[in-house]
Amino acid sequence: MKDFILKSISFVFHPLIMPLLGVMFYFHKTPRYIPEPVQNTKIFSVVILTIILPILLFFLLRTINKVDTIYLKTTKERVIPLFINCIIITLILLRVMTPDEIVELYFFFLGILCSTLACFILALFKVKASIHMIAASGFFMFAVAIGINYQININGTIALMMIILGAIATSRLHLKAHTNQELLIGLFTGLFPQLAFLNYWL
Repeated sequence: MKDFILKSISFVFHPLIMPLLGVMFYFHKTPRYIPEPVQNTKIFSVVILTIILPILLFFLLRTINKVDTIYLKTTKERVIPLFINCIIITLILLRVMTPDEIVELYFFFLGILCSTLACFILALFKVKASIHMIAASGFFMFAVAIGINYQININGTIALMMIILGAIATSRLHLKAHTNQELLIGLFTGLFPQLAFLNYWL
């Protein structure tokens, strides 16, 4: 039962959904008026590009024996998917989340690109960082920044994300997917890019 719960945590909070959560959180919290059709278009584009397309590409890579599982357990398995993800995020920055439309989301995805690129470089050097922690900590930092920027109370979100980060770390350790060091590397790889870009929009 415990293993099932921990595996469920890893699945439910899979890194693929974090960009979508960031976009939906922003649209829910921002006091700016953004037409609903624009919001729906952005959300639909993010779902296609960050969830559906990577899943389809995963099945393709698994068919040609480049990856075994969607969790990318080895650094060798990570190289191609992370490189592809860098291209996908770049496409989003060029076509979906441009800086002249919604600057906050542009820098959110630019931070995601930097985190993904850092994880890709680490994989090339045989260093394994927790992608789950990268995604969750990046969203956490973005949520905190949104709260500060718009001076809104997001204490509930912060508390929930602290619990989720702890649950993710616990599940990854229990399942022997990562070491403490790999979790810490992932945590800071997700946090720092979001933190670094705050000066450009906060």
